[in-house]
Amino acid sequence: MIRRIIRINEEKCNGCGLCAQACHEGAIGMVDGKARLLREDYCDGLGDCLPACPTGAITFEEREAPAYDEAAVLAAKKAKTQVKTVRPTAVSAAAEKPGHLHNWPVQIKLAPVQSAMYDGADLLIAADCTAFAHGDFHRRFIRGRVVLIGCPKLDAVSYAEKLAEIFAGNDIRSITVARMTVPCCGGLPMAVRNALQMSGKKIPLETVVIDTDGRILD
Repeated sequence: MIRRIIRINEEKCNGCGLCAQACHEGAIGMVDGKARLLREDYCDGLGDCLPACPTGAITFEEREAPAYDEAAVLAAKKAKTQVKTVRPTAVSAAAEKPGHLHNWPVQIKLAPVQSAMYDGADLLIAADCTAFAHGDFHRRFIRGRVVLIGCPKLDAVSYAEKLAEIFAGNDIRSITVARMTVPCCGGLPMAVRNALQMSGKKIPLETVVIDTDGRILD
């Protein structure tokens, strides 16, 4: 049948994953760092993904495509809601001692733009799920760092502007970004890179990726 469906221009796609997050039907996925329309029959043609794309890589087109299969979409959503059993990550006895967090607040939206805590600091900018996924997160990543956390999916904002102010107005020594493998986390390292460019600072940057079973991938 001829119907309206989305088209993704991979040359314009920057791999942020925001469109996959915005697609409630699960039609879009990330393949080799690019957004792809994985299931044409999952695309309802309403375009919730369009405003989420920061590069304008998604448009509508009228073409031959399978009909939207609402029943299949609902079945897929139900399957995804099944609880996943996570294998606990082995941790040392020290993990039961008080944590290593020494700054507050930690939410990016609440953190001060200028503060003495940033002076000469090694800054950790983490997706808030990371500390729950990796059992040794405090010792491995928080110890010795100033911590800022956020969730691009739940906050539904770009942190770039505020982070740029923090980078520009303080003497930060290094930045580590910790993210999950899930697509919605892609907005966090992108915001940090954009913020660095906006700030004009050259601060060493490292990105760490954590899988949903707690493994460190990068």
